[in-house]
Amino acid sequence: MRRWIVISIGVLALATLNAHANKTLREIARIKGQGASVVQGLGLVVGLQGTGDSGSELAMARPLAEALKKLGNPVSVDDLSSTKSVALVMVTCEIPRDGAKVDDRILVNISVLNSAKSLVGGRLLISPLIARPGTPVYAFAQGPLTIPDKDSPTVARIARGAQIVRDINTTPSISGSFDLIIDPFFSGYAAAASIASEINQQYLLSVNRLNQSIAEPVDARTIRVIVPLTERTNPASFFGDIMQTDISSALRKLPAKVICDSLAGTIVVTGDVQVSQAIINHNDMSISTTVALPADPNDPNASSVSNNADTSELEDLLLAFGQLDIPPIEQINILRMLFESGKLHARLIIDGQE
Repeated sequence: MRRWIVISIGVLALATLNAHANKTLREIARIKGQGASVVQGLGLVVGLQGTGDSGSELAMARPLAEALKKLGNPVSVDDLSSTKSVALVMVTCEIPRDGAKVDDRILVNISVLNSAKSLVGGRLLISPLIARPGTPVYAFAQGPLTIPDKDSPTVARIARGAQIVRDINTTPSISGSFDLIIDPFFSGYAAAASIASEINQQYLLSVNRLNQSIAEPVDARTIRVIVPLTERTNPASFFGDIMQTDISSALRKLPAKVICDSLAGTIVVTGDVQVSQAIINHNDMSISTTVALPADPNDPNASSVSNNADTSELEDLLLAFGQLDIPPIEQINILRMLFESGKLHARLIIDGQE
């Protein structure tokens, strides 16, 4: 049964305002030299219903025979000639730019390599993941597959599918200074200057800080941060504090954009993004966005009333999504539908694509 949910944006936003998490510098910038890295490997997906590779394909049959041998069931390649329940796949895991520690679990992406027609219903056998030939194993991936796009059944993913078995450090050492690199979609001379100003202001307002500026813009994407002498005994802690700088005010000065990362499950809004009233059919929900004004607190019989405004703040709608426990990936899909219908008044960027 489809559920109808009417989101009175003004009311829910007021109710959740105190719980709204501000955006921090960590979400839009990285230290120079730091970046995401990839570990990958070959794997076998089993449990397919006749949609796997042909057993006559040696690229799949040989590793399958080896896997069965290790499990105590040695067979010849010829014995596997009629199977179509297994597919040879590429397993890829992108490590966050902050790095990863032993026992962290990270999403993995799966892609067919040979003639398999579909990975629906499959499960990935334990697969070692490496950075490049000759490097040690950094993670093992396994688990049941999810098909994110039904029109592309040869591509799948496993949430938390890779378990890290060796620390992956992506952050360079910090000494007297370091450069912060702003992500491309947030760059600009005005943005760099505004973010540098926020760093200086919030640092100087902290307890026991020196009365000096520590950040200055270098170009449209670079901010140089000087580590004060009093902080150099523990630069990692200082770096962590800087990356927690609240940059919400700086983001509001940028052009209207909505930047989404479906893997990380993050949505960052810049500028004044407006959303028109709309009805959204999504999964088992029909969501009707309305702009409502709060009831008069002095009148116990009063209820919320509709506002005549045609648009409302997107931030308020996102707050309402949080109240309804709508997962980030579904929020991103809803934003895509709003944009395609002309109801989202901003540039929409999802996983780096407009």
